[in-house]
Amino acid sequence: MTQTPMTTLLAESAARAGGVGAFNVILLEHAEGLVAGAERAGAPVVLQISENCVRYHGALAPIAAATLAVAEAAAVPVVVHLDHAEDPELVYEAVRLGVGSVMFDASKLPYDDNVAATRAVVEHCHARGVAVEAELGEVGGKDGVHAPGARTDPAEAAAFAAATGVDALAVAVGTSHAMRTRDAVVDHELIAKLRAAVPVPLVLHGSSGVPDAELTRAVEAGMTKVNISTHLNAVFTGAVRDRLSDDPELVDPRRYVAAGRAALAAETARLLGVLRAG
Repeated sequence: MTQTPMTTLLAESAARAGGVGAFNVILLEHAEGLVAGAERAGAPVVLQISENCVRYHGALAPIAAATLAVAEAAAVPVVVHLDHAEDPELVYEAVRLGVGSVMFDASKLPYDDNVAATRAVVEHCHARGVAVEAELGEVGGKDGVHAPGARTDPAEAAAFAAATGVDALAVAVGTSHAMRTRDAVVDHELIAKLRAAVPVPLVLHGSSGVPDAELTRAVEAGMTKVNISTHLNAVFTGAVRDRLSDDPELVDPRRYVAAGRAALAAETARLLGVLRAG
């Protein structure tokens, strides 16, 4: 099927108090495994291509084309999303290639500059039917706006959403990117305050570090889009490592990467249940 508009997916999920799973693609097998898991769960899914992924491949077009092809063949609603793009030109390329949603990250800039840069991206993308996610905040440690101690101010978030016209807003509520342990402490009270103040769906970044019960509570409190990458990469890599350990003579990548893809599909289906995405 064709891509579902991100705004439609977020609105439908918010209306039924469910979450949208947004999971990162690095290899073609990631896209295949994520969609297989979503189909197993009977739930929509967002396939995210980050700016770091683009650097790894050396270009956006090949991985975007592959991911878009997987999305088109899916039996469930799928959105292909450019994640954490700091370069507006990369955003514009993604739009030309057919990506249905982008996350423009100007959070390193001072507030007024962030607003101006984000508003320009929103105007460009909305004219072409593409949704925009953004975030605000000041750099605080190497994890920036999503350092564990960072917190988004509800009034500032509401003003930012109004000034930029974004379709979704990533907020800081206690999570941190690239966590390998699932023990993040999420501020559910703040999520509820943000949900009441901000007129667009909220996005939780750094969700790999959040335990299952806390993910469900975050959705109940008002989070709609939930980004998970590191945890799923660990599942994928662990399955590949086990397959190679079981057969040290194995040299055909299809036979060990397939194990990672299968494990990714199973964990994707499970997480979509945790997020009440079905």
